[in-house]
Amino acid sequence: MDLSLSTRTVGDRTVVEVGGEIDVYTAPKLREQLVELVNDGNYHLVVDMEGVDFLDSTGLGVLVGGLKRVCAHEGSLRLVCNQERILKIFRITGLTKVFPIHTSVDDAVAATD
Repeated sequence: MDLSLSTRTVGDRTVVEVGGEIDVYTAPKLREQLVELVNDGNYHLVVDMEGVDFLDSTGLGVLVGGLKRVCAHEGSLRLVCNQERILKIFRITGLTKVFPIHTSVDDAVAATD
């Protein structure tokens, strides 16, 4: 399966909608997108993972790298995910303490965390 990416602006946030699988083969595409957004001055990102079917450790690494990039500019990276199988990965790895995870894009945009 491939990875689909699209971006849009909601308020002062840039929303990255991700679909498909984030794995060793597709993660570089997501990394490039996040790096490009930060390089273009977008420091408050919301990654909408509702369309993600699979996430491996490479994908987690890309998200952590994205978080580090935005934090270097006093920005934020929030995740949107309701899928239990994906949320379980964040819980097992302890990344629920690192990433604010929301149930909808609207909640992520409105949050003050």
